[in-house]
Amino acid sequence: MFDQQDPSLGVAALLHARQGSGRRGLNNHTFSASSSSTMTMPQNIFTNPAIQPSSVINLSNSTDVVIGPMTQYQGPVSIYYMDASMQTAAGINSSNTPSGSSSNSSSSNHNSNNHDNDNKRKSKRLTRNSLLLSLLVLLVLITAIVIVYVELNRTHFSALGNNKSIYFGNTYEDGTFPNLGNGHLVIERVQWGASEHAQLLTVPLTSPIPYVLITHIGVQSTPCTNLYRCSIKMRTIQDSAIAEKNLPDIQSNFYVSDEGNIYVGRGWDWANTYANHTLAITFMGDYGRYTPTAKQLEGVGYLLAHAVANRKLDFNYKLVAQNQTKTSKSPGVNVYREIMRWSHFYPCNMMQEPKCGSELGMTAESWNGAQ
Repeated sequence: MFDQQDPSLGVAALLHARQGSGRRGLNNHTFSASSSSTMTMPQNIFTNPAIQPSSVINLSNSTDVVIGPMTQYQGPVSIYYMDASMQTAAGINSSNTPSGSSSNSSSSNHNSNNHDNDNKRKSKRLTRNSLLLSLLVLLVLITAIVIVYVELNRTHFSALGNNKSIYFGNTYEDGTFPNLGNGHLVIERVQWGASEHAQLLTVPLTSPIPYVLITHIGVQSTPCTNLYRCSIKMRTIQDSAIAEKNLPDIQSNFYVSDEGNIYVGRGWDWANTYANHTLAITFMGDYGRYTPTAKQLEGVGYLLAHAVANRKLDFNYKLVAQNQTKTSKSPGVNVYREIMRWSHFYPCNMMQEPKCGSELGMTAESWNGAQ
């Protein structure tokens, strides 16, 4: 029979067995063995209060007792079995590597792996940032090269343009029509398609010009509203003047479209077909039926201001309508109503006012020229 105390804690037994005896005794303070053990037992295993067997087995009247692997011994036998808690308290570890060292090694490996992962992530971030920075620098360089190229070309074209004869100064963009400002384009003869068969003009126009003569096309002419249609109208007027009226060229010095663009007729240097000493400006349409647009009136104002600034017109020039100089409906009641309000309008041949051009020695026949 045997008595087991505290079976839940595992087994640590101290057993004294003698072959042939009728009783085995248990002594917690002695240790003897007839054979050597591979595990060295500390000498204080029973004197240290912190190291005590967790279980005690008493055997009486028993022979051939086997605990664990069966090993036969001749003589007195003392068997000790220690659980993990007792081995730890005694400083015994069955493995060759101490548990603390193993734990430290595992922790070190884990920390090393984390450190390697962090380094890899940082390396990826650095690579991505470097790539983005390189792309940004490349984009800046390309933009700078394009800007330099465009500016060099602009300078080159501007130098070429300075060699051309430009009537209206240099306030225009490269590759476009000259303009008077505020979008009022100047359409040269070659641009609206003037006939190459026009005769050479022979009567020069002396600057500064003292009079401005305002006319319109009339004859139920519809105002033109774009460059294409107005160019066709200009060529039609020129062909009619040459073929039907036997004139050397188109009648007026300048023509103004409904959209406010200026079309060059005879220009600054040659007298118009109506009268010497005058700059003839014609509204392109019948303005007894139609009303001139604000852009059209503004275009005429810009043209006159440019002429004064460049000494083509006298600073105190006089502006008259064609119906003041002869019996005519030109420039149409709607245009006439507008120009009467302009500061340079001259009310000649009206009521008690003098004859138009009388101060220059001009007569009625002077306003009926066919040149």
